[in-house]
Amino acid sequence: MGIGSFAYNLVLLLHILCAIVGFGGVMLNGVYASRARRLPPEQALGASEANTFVSLRVAEVFIYLVPVWGFGLIGLSDGAIEFSELWVWLSIVIYAIAISASLFALQPRVRVMLDLEREMLAAGPPAAGPPPQAGQLEAMGKQVGAISGVLHLSVVVLLVLMIWKPT
Repeated sequence: MGIGSFAYNLVLLLHILCAIVGFGGVMLNGVYASRARRLPPEQALGASEANTFVSLRVAEVFIYLVPVWGFGLIGLSDGAIEFSELWVWLSIVIYAIAISASLFALQPRVRVMLDLEREMLAAGPPAAGPPPQAGQLEAMGKQVGAISGVLHLSVVVLLVLMIWKPT
C-alpha cells in the first residue's frame, strides 16, 4: 500500500480524529473543574459528573484507539516507518506511561473527589464553617491538577515526536 495510499490516508485520518476527540475531550477538564467550584453544590456535582462521564466513558475510548491506528499506519507504510525508529518507540513508551498515570493515579483521585462532592451534598450545609470534606477535596484537587499537568505535557511531547519524527 505505502504512504499516500487511500488506505494509509484513511487510517491517518482516523488516527488524527481519535487524537483530537480523545485528548481534546480531556484537555480542558481543569477549566470545567474551576468553573464547577463557583457553582451551587447541586450544579457543581452535576458538572463534575458530566465531565467525568465524558472523560472516562467517551474520550478515553478514543485515546485508546490512537495507538491502534498508529500501529496500522506503521503496517501500511511498507517499511517507511519502523518500530525501531526513535520517535515511534519513544512515543509508545510515553503513551504507556501516561495511560498508566491516568489509570492508577489520576482516575482514582477523580472518583474520590466525586464521592466527596456527593457526601457534601447529601450532608447539607454545615452548621458552621466549611464541611469536613472540603479540605480533603481541595487537597485531592491539587493532586489531580498536578497529575493532569504532567499528562498534558506528555501530549505535547507526543505531538512533537509525531510532527518532527526525530531519529
